[in-house]
Amino acid sequence: MKIKRFIVSILFPILLGSVIGLFIQNGIETYRMLEKPFFAPPKIVFPIAWTILYFLMGVSFYRILDKKGNERAKKYYFLQLSVNLLWPIFFFVFQFRLFSFFWLLLLIFLVLKMIFLFYQKDSCSAYLQIPYLLWLIFAALLNFSVFYLNL
Repeated sequence: MKIKRFIVSILFPILLGSVIGLFIQNGIETYRMLEKPFFAPPKIVFPIAWTILYFLMGVSFYRILDKKGNERAKKYYFLQLSVNLLWPIFFFVFQFRLFSFFWLLLLIFLVLKMIFLFYQKDSCSAYLQIPYLLWLIFAALLNFSVFYLNL
């Protein structure tokens, strides 16, 4: 294991997610005042879930780095990560609730494609992304519910 590459692969998404988390703090306060569905988790769940998901994402990415012909998989990884990091800005800062829902659908598509590409190189890398995909599906349901309840 190339320890430096492993650590960077894990810390990269965690640090980016943390920076976005700090940037959207005011929007999170606004979100707390909105009507939410019964299945909305308590606020403490989000940073814990995202840290775990970013960790798994980093491990998954690390596993495909040295695989031959991984350029397309790496491009999808960075593309989906960029789309991922923009979602909270759209949802919390700009309060584009419906747009954010469709943005999440785009993200789900990109993650599915990334999982498919990862699977071709390393099945474990693909499987490590499944919790992330499931969380995004849940997030899309939550996002749409918040939009609908606050029309």
